[in-house]
Amino acid sequence: MTNVYPTAFGMLRTMIILGIETSCDETAAGIVSIDDSLVCTLHANAVLTSMDLHTAYGGVVPEIAAREHVRSIHPVIEQALADASMTWEDIDAIAVTYGAGLGGSLLVGVLTARTLAITYEKPLYGVNHVEGHVYANFLTQTSLPGYVLPSAAPVFPMLALIVSGGHSQLVLFRDHFEYTLLGQTHDDAIGEAFDKVAKMTGLPYPGGPSIAKKALEGNDHAFTLPKAKMPGKYDFSFSGPKTAVLRQAQAMVGKDFTFASKDLPSALNEAQKADIAAVFQRVAIETVVDKTLLAYEEFQPASVVIGGGVSASPELRRQLAERLPIAPQYTDPKLATDNGAMIATLGAFKAQLKADPADPYSLEIQPNLSM
Repeated sequence: MTNVYPTAFGMLRTMIILGIETSCDETAAGIVSIDDSLVCTLHANAVLTSMDLHTAYGGVVPEIAAREHVRSIHPVIEQALADASMTWEDIDAIAVTYGAGLGGSLLVGVLTARTLAITYEKPLYGVNHVEGHVYANFLTQTSLPGYVLPSAAPVFPMLALIVSGGHSQLVLFRDHFEYTLLGQTHDDAIGEAFDKVAKMTGLPYPGGPSIAKKALEGNDHAFTLPKAKMPGKYDFSFSGPKTAVLRQAQAMVGKDFTFASKDLPSALNEAQKADIAAVFQRVAIETVVDKTLLAYEEFQPASVVIGGGVSASPELRRQLAERLPIAPQYTDPKLATDNGAMIATLGAFKAQLKADPADPYSLEIQPNLSM
């Protein structure tokens, strides 16, 4: 059904979308409404994470993640409905991440969404997880406590930098669903590189926040770290700098390349760890900011947004603000990491702009889905 509400301007047509996200280790459901003027309001954002179960391994274990999704998916959806004070009668459509992500994790979310769409006779929209991170920036209203949202939605043409544990991409949006992928990582994503550097220095998972905290104690010019040169103008690579960090750490403790990375945490002192964190954070962030500035100068977008878990990085926000001619836009940190609200928001635009829904009897996961 479509919800219609009286306002000072007459009857306003509003659609309410429930979004489901299970691409990695967060089991999440969000509820978002969108009106005729494409203003999006956040009503619920319920997230259960299995991160603590993965910490001992220094990264996400797919089998553990999938098992926890099975355990958590229905409680999370019910929590979102309760938080929004809504029932299935209020929901107009369902959106679900069908890629990119871990196969087992995606399967739990998609099969759940398909079943709910059939059971409650709701349109179903398959959503690209990476694109969803961009659309978190289109949430501008909420009555939920503790959220600081953008005062206005981004304006097209829009340059989007998407940085997370699994993705590093630079995308130019001309309009909703009309975009060009300018560049992406050819090996590690920036968040993955942070995780690996954190592991070799003995800092806890996830690596981004751990390195950011340790970097405050270090000298970000303590040594020189190379930036990868790529044939693609807007492409990224973090494998080389990550290896350079390994060699630097081995040299710091007086060892050569044969010294095992697993032994570095106990060999490095705290000052050395702090310098490694500071230098790597600066160079990794500079790498994506350099490319973002280059794209801005070429395409002159009306807005620049950042999305994904690494978009919560204070260092990334600082460098972008200092170097871009316009202020970068980003959402509340609670909506930067994987969540159902961003999936619901992208689904809301698909529903309101009359995109074709998916077939709930045949929607399949695409773990390697690209933009």
